Formats: sequence, C-alpha cells, structure tokens
Amino acid sequence: MVIRAVEKMLRPIRRRLALMVSRAVLVMIDDDTTLQELQTRILGEELLDSLERFQQYGFTSVPHPGAEAITLSVGGHRSHTVVINVDDRRYRLKGMKGGEVALYTDEGDYIHFQRGRIVKMKAGTEALFDTPLARFTGRVEAEKDILDQTGSGNSRTINGMRQVFNGHNHPGDSGGTTESPNQEQ
Repeated sequence: MVIRAVEKMLRPIRRRLALMVSRAVLVMIDDDTTLQELQTRILGEELLDSLERFQQYGFTSVPHPGAEAITLSVGGHRSHTVVINVDDRRYRLKGMKGGEVALYTDEGDYIHFQRGRIVKMKAGTEALFDTPLARFTGRVEAEKDILDQTGSGNSRTINGMRQVFNGHNHPGDSGGTTESPNQEQ
C-alpha cells in the first residue's frame, strides 16, 4: 500500500518531467514581435501557438515552416512552453570539418569559416558592404573587371582605363605625336 501511495504521488511529477523537453515541427512564424513567436506541432499532434523563440544575442533568423525545434516546457507545463533551438536539415551545410562555423540560407548563400583561417563567402546575386570605408591589410585580387565611382556615371573599368593608358600618346615638342608609353601598366 505504501508503494502504491508513493507511485500515485510521483505520477504527476513523472508526467511533468516527461513533458519538459520535446521535439517539434514549425508550422508558422511571427517575426514582428519583440521575441519571435512560433506555432509548433509537438510530438506530431499537439499544436501550440505563440511560443517564444529564444535566439543567441546578435544572431537571428526566420526559419521556414517544416523546420525542427526543441521546446522546453517550463516547470513541465505546456502552457509555458518556449523554443530553445531550431534547425532545418533540408538546408544545413554538410561535410564541414571539426571546428568550422558557417552562416547559411535556404537559397545556398553562406559565410563559411574554414580550417586554415580561410573565410569563404558565397552570394548568388550580390554582396553589399554599406560602409564609408573598406580596409584590406593584404592584396586584393579580382577575377573579373573592377568598376569604381559608379554613382558618378563612370562606366569604365580598371582594365578599360589600363587599355586607354597603354595606347595613349601626346603631342610632340616639334610637331607630330609621341609614341605610346614604353612601359605598359
């Protein structure tokens, strides 16, 4: 009898412990709130609304429906469930080495901090650096043309300017013109 009484007393505690941490699938995302709010389906059936999602300070994302999450029901109460982690196996970068870090999107864009102190960035359309000054401490290489001062209507690339310089000449002192430069740039 004492064992049954103890089991009866422990049953609600066991149930709360079992409900504390769950896997979930995202159904909807509201990113217009101070803390992002999610609607999730827990354990495949239970639909929970307005779950606050805690993200790391300085990092934020808006996952797609279908992403997976880990939820924490504070005190074992489903009425106070929060989302503590979200991942999406459909888009995660794979094949990375130990110690590497990456930021990525579902469109395939990424910033990958690789071994050997290499940072690789891939942007499918454009990378915009909105800053008054970009400083590089080493050599800058470009596989394609470089175009500067685009806001002023300039349409000549550095390669185009080099071709003009290499072929230019000046009026000579005694008439005629000088030859093009003997040292091309």
